[in-house]
Amino acid sequence: MASRLRGKTILITGASSGIGKSTALEFARTQPDDLKLILTARRLDTLKELAAEIAQFAQGVKVLPVKLDVSSPEEVGAFVGNLPEEFKGVDVLVNNAGLVKGVAQAPSIAPADITTMFATNVTGLIAMTQAILPIFQARADGGHGDIINIGSIAGRESYPGGSIYCASKAAVRSFTDALRRELIASRIRVMEIDPGQVETEFSVVRFGGDAEKAKKVYEGVEPLTPEDVAEVVVFAAGRRENVVVADALVFPNHQAAATVMHRKTAQ
Repeated sequence: MASRLRGKTILITGASSGIGKSTALEFARTQPDDLKLILTARRLDTLKELAAEIAQFAQGVKVLPVKLDVSSPEEVGAFVGNLPEEFKGVDVLVNNAGLVKGVAQAPSIAPADITTMFATNVTGLIAMTQAILPIFQARADGGHGDIINIGSIAGRESYPGGSIYCASKAAVRSFTDALRRELIASRIRVMEIDPGQVETEFSVVRFGGDAEKAKKVYEGVEPLTPEDVAEVVVFAAGRRENVVVADALVFPNHQAAATVMHRKTAQ
């Protein structure tokens, strides 16, 4: 797998924490000698810290931290043109940036939360794909490159209090499926990784920074770690070019569906 990733340029959105950060670290660990990473997020200082961490164990990896809010069409529109020349040949796009806001149910869902979730999870992902896809298509033999979208079990099964987030992830799933069909004549691989319950800053954001509320989500269970998901992402990108890991659903052992979980009771 390391040989297949050699010399590639990997672009990861939402790389400042959680799955995005772990994915950057996993790519660097897998190919520490010859790799370029473009790491984007809204928090540039955190990205710079991640770049420094990677430099400690992967001297052959060049890291470009870029402040980018994928929900801003203006920022996404200017993104490719502002890349340094040596980073413009993107080979793998990992559309990871995403969030959830609140647990309100209709008709009490805040309009601002609806806008934020769709602008980031759906519009932002599509905008990034459209910005990078021409790079892939310009290559010989109909084009080649990898698009890996981080979806969610929520895109397959809806649950109370998550209607907007579930709808946004269902949109990602539909877009991914359609894009794969549209690009069938090329060597461009379109893949989606759908995690079940993962412990990241996700729940803290959902509950408006309330860490105690977020902690209760994971009581009595052992959720996936960001590293678990990152390993699947890198595995998908590291397959032989003719192999497409089109659809991967990843659960922790205690989970069998979006709303089917076994929680251990305190002794």
